[in-house]
Amino acid sequence: MNRASVMKQIKTHLLMGTLVLGAAFSVSAQTPATPAAAAEPKAAAPEASKAGALGVQSANIFSIAPDANTDPKYADQNNGERDKVQPGNNAPMWRQVGAGVNGYTSLPASVAPEAGNLIQPFVQYPGSKLTTAGEAWRQVRNNWIIPYGGSLLLIVVLAIALFYYGKGTMKLHGAETGRKIERFTPLERAAHWTNAIAFVLLAVSGVVIAFGKYFILPVIGTTLFGYFTYFLKNVHNFAGPLFAVSLIIVFFTFIKDNWPSKEDITWMLKGGGMFSGHEVPSHRFNAGEKVVFWLGVLGLGVIVVASGLVLDMLIPGLIYERSTMQIANMIHGVATVLMMAMFLGHIYMGTIGMQGAYSAMRTGYVDETWAKEHHELWYNDIKAGKIPAQRSPEAVAHGGAASTSASA
Repeated sequence: MNRASVMKQIKTHLLMGTLVLGAAFSVSAQTPATPAAAAEPKAAAPEASKAGALGVQSANIFSIAPDANTDPKYADQNNGERDKVQPGNNAPMWRQVGAGVNGYTSLPASVAPEAGNLIQPFVQYPGSKLTTAGEAWRQVRNNWIIPYGGSLLLIVVLAIALFYYGKGTMKLHGAETGRKIERFTPLERAAHWTNAIAFVLLAVSGVVIAFGKYFILPVIGTTLFGYFTYFLKNVHNFAGPLFAVSLIIVFFTFIKDNWPSKEDITWMLKGGGMFSGHEVPSHRFNAGEKVVFWLGVLGLGVIVVASGLVLDMLIPGLIYERSTMQIANMIHGVATVLMMAMFLGHIYMGTIGMQGAYSAMRTGYVDETWAKEHHELWYNDIKAGKIPAQRSPEAVAHGGAASTSASA
């Protein structure tokens, strides 16, 4: 046997001896000194083993002081007084928290107006029960805005698909003349495309944020969905101000041709001729486009932008309390769903729904036949010289044709 093996055995025996000696001291330290004392640990042994098996045991506060609640002032006790008669009973504190009582905080109200308040007071928002404000907001969002808003968007998409399947693209009845009329100037197209792109970014990101967990999360998983929604949230926040500014430009750019006229009543009564197949004469913008302009761009647009600026905390001087953000979120959700439902029809008519409509916004020009069939009153004003056929000085290629059209 070599020296290394001998040393290894010695170390092993020393370690075993140390463990045995330690166990002996431990047993002797727990051994009772007297027979009377010996009986007590044996009696308590089952309870100790039970506690060790089940972990920390909670105490029933009413078992600690079963008669404490007979005190006439029991219900008026503060948390310190209750702790003296029923240790661990913090009901007075949580009752105050639930009632919306503000605690102490050293943060200024201008920075954190609700820093000392844990739970908001009771309110009843439209569609919610009488409950704390946070829970009321959750009920409105989850029980009304999400299910009914999502259903509305699906219904609109389905209706457009069925209409397209039944009617197809609205074609021109006459042959194109080759003579062009300028329908949109470069400024008008730039304003429209900026606003349209911002709207699409906001709509896509908003739909994913609001409804994505129902149809995207199960497919791509939580991790990828988290990164995806975080990216879209930032896209939403940056596209919002761009949409607001472009919306103002769009409004003042197109307002002169969107004032209501008596011909709009006839157009509305006949449904624009979409079902009859016969176009109803209209000016540069028909009654349907004017409804989108006044109700969608101005009405819902102002509501969406204003509530969005509140949610982005971009309005100076406004105190951003939780109730303010909750109300702004509910208003924003309802208004955006209605705007998307309305603009879906506008997008359809401006793309695959009508021949030449997309080209008009892309190039700025339409054929004389298109102008006469879809906006006959506007075409007649151009023919009469009341409106110039070429409003911008830039297009040389179309200028001659437009001038010829106006003088024909």
